[in-house]
Amino acid sequence: MNSPLQPVSRDLLEDLAAANHILSDQGVVDAFGHVSARHPARPDQFLLARNMAPSQVRPEDIVTYGLDGTPLDAGDRRSYLERFIHGSIYRARPDVMAVVHSHSPAVLPFAIAKGARLRPVCHMSGFLGGGSPLFEIRDAAGDGTDLLISSDGLGRALATDLGQADFVLMRGHGSTTVANSLKLAVYRAVYAETNAKLQMQAMQLGEPEYLTSGECDATIDSVEGQVERPWALWKAAARQRRSSTT
Repeated sequence: MNSPLQPVSRDLLEDLAAANHILSDQGVVDAFGHVSARHPARPDQFLLARNMAPSQVRPEDIVTYGLDGTPLDAGDRRSYLERFIHGSIYRARPDVMAVVHSHSPAVLPFAIAKGARLRPVCHMSGFLGGGSPLFEIRDAAGDGTDLLISSDGLGRALATDLGQADFVLMRGHGSTTVANSLKLAVYRAVYAETNAKLQMQAMQLGEPEYLTSGECDATIDSVEGQVERPWALWKAAARQRRSSTT
């Protein structure tokens, strides 16, 4: 049972709002897409904005959900149709503390072209490992869906295909990124988009030289430990952008 509600720090709410703004500024999300954080005191709950464009999210827009996607304090605020992505992954992966779902334009072709594989080509994207799994919604729900993860059952199917990976492609739809912190999930979503651009550019020149599994592990250890650096930069830029338009 998803009760009782426990308060969340203002800092976390502000960081979650900032994560939405950063992902928008970095071109990972536009009017669509979303980012969530697991509730720090209640692992059976998560925090996600109400149904709105990420660039407009404020701390006051954050809603608490149960892992089955039930809104617990939404009131009359609408919920994202695909909140089941988040709840199902948190339920399947106790190690995950944040989830990003997006339709970022450079990543999406790798979820469309048959036989294409998104693989790490630079030291910022070792988390992509030996290649990202691909979720095919037809396997779970047939060939007549709108491709959205709009039920708990579809969320469970996506979480199964994600497995223990950090990133999953969604055929004809987009991708989902996970991490053990909000800042790291944002970092990975941004650099998945960067990696996709670099990989496609390299493929035009010749056969890309992909990172080995050992290089992936080493770059995760060394580079991801510095996640505070890009987070601070992106957060400051997002804050400045919004203050200049008000």
